[in-house]
Amino acid sequence: MTAVTYPIYDADRHFYEPPEAFLRHLPKKFKKEFQYVQVNGRTKLAVGGMLSDYIPNPTFEVVAAPGAHEKWYRGQNPEGLSLREITGEPIASQAAFNNGDAHLKVMDEQKIHAGLFLPTLASVIEERLAQRPEVIHALLHSVNQWTAEECGFARDNRLFPVPMINLADVDEACKELDFLLASGARVIGIRPAPVSGLKGGRSMGFEEFDPFWARINEAKVFVVLHVSDSGYDKVYQWWTAGGKGEFRPFEKDPFGEILDWMGRPIADTLAALICHGVFDRFPNVRVASLENGSSWLEPLLQRMEATYHKMPKTFRRNPVETFRQHVYVAPFYEDPIDKVIELIGVERVLFGSDWPHPEGLAHPLDFFKDISNLNATQTQRIMSTNLKELLEGVR
Repeated sequence: MTAVTYPIYDADRHFYEPPEAFLRHLPKKFKKEFQYVQVNGRTKLAVGGMLSDYIPNPTFEVVAAPGAHEKWYRGQNPEGLSLREITGEPIASQAAFNNGDAHLKVMDEQKIHAGLFLPTLASVIEERLAQRPEVIHALLHSVNQWTAEECGFARDNRLFPVPMINLADVDEACKELDFLLASGARVIGIRPAPVSGLKGGRSMGFEEFDPFWARINEAKVFVVLHVSDSGYDKVYQWWTAGGKGEFRPFEKDPFGEILDWMGRPIADTLAALICHGVFDRFPNVRVASLENGSSWLEPLLQRMEATYHKMPKTFRRNPVETFRQHVYVAPFYEDPIDKVIELIGVERVLFGSDWPHPEGLAHPLDFFKDISNLNATQTQRIMSTNLKELLEGVR
């Protein structure tokens, strides 16, 4: 790799939330809905009164080493080892895994100038409490308050935590957004999934959510759609007589992987935003797909193009053009990134290391090896300019 003369912007960095992130500001009436409990001498999480093994060690006292799964995701597993075998021994948690100042020191060592900072365990909440929107709101607000106190939302103008919002109650969502904007948030996170409700799921692109999108449009912050438990394990359950119980993202099953529990939610969510007119009504809205890879991208754009030619009057413009103007994608390191550029343009491609998660890169700048076939202008766009402009509200 040649010497880099520009600041590196990493769109996908993570923190491991300690229990106090959820509990410090959680109202007493909701304490039973999110509990750390002892089971056979181990701390487990109980959500909505049900034990969860979504994250086997929810205290994160020990974790898998950063980048431990890289060979698995690159398909470099000729021995046929299980993901657990590839993971190896866990390591003790480090201050950089949940403390802003310590994380910035690691970023200095990694030569990363700035990055988004996303929660980890918070992704357990929404699917397991789908019919309890008031509890979801209280838990996410608690994490957001803790983040504001412990790190702030623009630490040294380099570290940008991503606060999460649930849209089930649009009035509460708008109140939370107002709180976050007043606290300095530059980016907002939403789960890529149907918005839950007592009558079932519905599109976040429906006009009932326009008050929320209007605030996003005016503030010129952008929205992150990061991989989560989006509830698509239901598809697996349809085919397997109820499946294997609770969805566990790191328990790999070939049939489940081929069903694409990750690609389908993000493709469906982006299709909903476009087909239901969010970007037509709110032209300043920008969304970024993080840690969803890009294998879903070409089939989605092909379906959009075909549908547009069948029903052109149902769109204000070609939906592929809308996608290319409003949507950013962070491919996986194993993805063909030149293909992503061909599909949506280099101005819409982001670099995300996923550090310190095991499925990410142990050394974030190793990503340069995966884009070594790109020219210098393209490389700088992906590694720096695109996220920098999003954070600055450049359109």
